[in-house]
Amino acid sequence: MKVLCGLGMGLALSLMAVDASAGAVEIGGGQTSVLLDTDTLSAAASLDLSGVSSDVIAPGTIPGSVAFGINPRDAMAPALPTTFAYDDTDFLGTFSGAIEHTGSVFFNNDTVEVGNFTIGFDAGRVGGDNSGFFVESTTGIAAILFDVENPSQLEATDSNLTIGANLLVSPEFATFLFDNGLASADLTGADVGDALVEGVPEPATALILCVGGMAALRRRRAS
Repeated sequence: MKVLCGLGMGLALSLMAVDASAGAVEIGGGQTSVLLDTDTLSAAASLDLSGVSSDVIAPGTIPGSVAFGINPRDAMAPALPTTFAYDDTDFLGTFSGAIEHTGSVFFNNDTVEVGNFTIGFDAGRVGGDNSGFFVESTTGIAAILFDVENPSQLEATDSNLTIGANLLVSPEFATFLFDNGLASADLTGADVGDALVEGVPEPATALILCVGGMAALRRRRAS
């Protein structure tokens, strides 16, 4: 549900309250910070970090990390729109969709690219330390790179989504590394980094834009 700025702050706040009481939360912004264990990637997978694309945020929230902006729900091609949603009274029983990002990471003198990451869920991937969430690269190497470990941090409310967890090498990525001579052993399940998702529900992002727009309007009138 989008807030119409022209109806004023009072109505905007009341609409947000109605949306929150209904329990439906749709992520429409934010960022995901990623801290890769570059030493392990270099030693075990022959992947040496060489750079990031200009749309990557540095630093991220995790010290030493970089961050990738979460795409809005109305993102236009070639960007993928975020579709992730949940009920703030029962996150684990109701979440659906995917969190989409923009930005790339380059390895080995920019000859290997992964990026425009999708965070999705597959019940078939649940087991052991794996939560069922996964990180998939949709540009460069188009494959699931990491399984997301059971979160060490999880907060899902009507105003905030925070998920913190380790990143484990996926079977698909381990096969790619081995088949291309980048790894001499099966790295499936190896812990190679940390991720912190900080999602902003869409009504909140709409309200921020509304407040900013009204402030600009007041400044124009004052001048």
